[in-house]
Amino acid sequence: MENKKGLVFSGARPTGRQHLGNLLGAIQNYVGLQQDYDCIYSIVDIHALTTVETTVDLKQNCLEMALDWLAAGINPDQSIMFVQSHVPQVMELHTILSMMVSLGKLTDLPTFKEKVRMHPNNVNYGLVGYPVLMSADILLYKANAVPVGIDQAPHLEFTREVVRTFNYRVGKQVLVEPQMKVTQFTKVMGLDGVNKMSKSLDNEIEIAADAETTRKRVMTMVTDTQRIRRTDPGNPDVCNVFSFHKMFSSQAEVDTIEQECRSAGIGCVDCKKKLAVNLNNSLEPLRSRRHEFESKPDQVWEILYDGADRARKIADQTMLEVREAVGLALYRQ
Repeated sequence: MENKKGLVFSGARPTGRQHLGNLLGAIQNYVGLQQDYDCIYSIVDIHALTTVETTVDLKQNCLEMALDWLAAGINPDQSIMFVQSHVPQVMELHTILSMMVSLGKLTDLPTFKEKVRMHPNNVNYGLVGYPVLMSADILLYKANAVPVGIDQAPHLEFTREVVRTFNYRVGKQVLVEPQMKVTQFTKVMGLDGVNKMSKSLDNEIEIAADAETTRKRVMTMVTDTQRIRRTDPGNPDVCNVFSFHKMFSSQAEVDTIEQECRSAGIGCVDCKKKLAVNLNNSLEPLRSRRHEFESKPDQVWEILYDGADRARKIADQTMLEVREAVGLALYRQ
């Protein structure tokens, strides 16, 4: 890996095909960071086990996510991209770190409380220890920068506390305390205009969807609910469709649509049709690249395997230092 500003780690649970919220909220940031940082991006399939009811689609979901990441511009020649479980050292580090974290600290974290609300009937041991595994993901590779939004700051601070506790207990600096790289993640609302875009709410547009499917999804979008008739003036400030125009239409067209909406010069149906065209045009290059990768799944898996091999080299060295620091008897070299 080239010598750049630092080493970034980030991971995402394999939810299958990614949607516009994933693209604008995280993936584009991943792509941009490659220019200035050495980057490690993990498809965290072990994390997924804490909440999924069935694992029948887990492997395919990993592949679908990898396809979208590659199509969006994550470059395996620049970055390490791999599946979390392919580097099992993370589970060993998770176990060791868990001995140094109190149960009360874990149950007080926002992550745990949020997961309990989402999965009240599946509060398992892995879910409680979820933040420790998140920490292990970062610390295993000695990442010194983690891109997070403000709402995720408590989770990274937890990781920093784990580092301080570990290093204090072993009496030397072994693990690296990662710094927060505050990132402005674009918040993308779903088709309902009320909730964030989410597969679980069926309010998403998949970035890999074909043009006709995308058009149909756009035509279901909620607009200004106070605009009852075609002749009524609209308020683009409260219209979800207009917010998408600002992301996918030219500035000139955005200005025109805003003016015509306020004067009832354009109706919601025509406004959605324009958005569908512009959205499909914007996504076409990504979809074309994805289709090319999709036709060669073995090649995609090889990219992930190669990433895991590169990640394991870093992980092996870290775990050698960790085992020695905590006093474990080392296996013969």
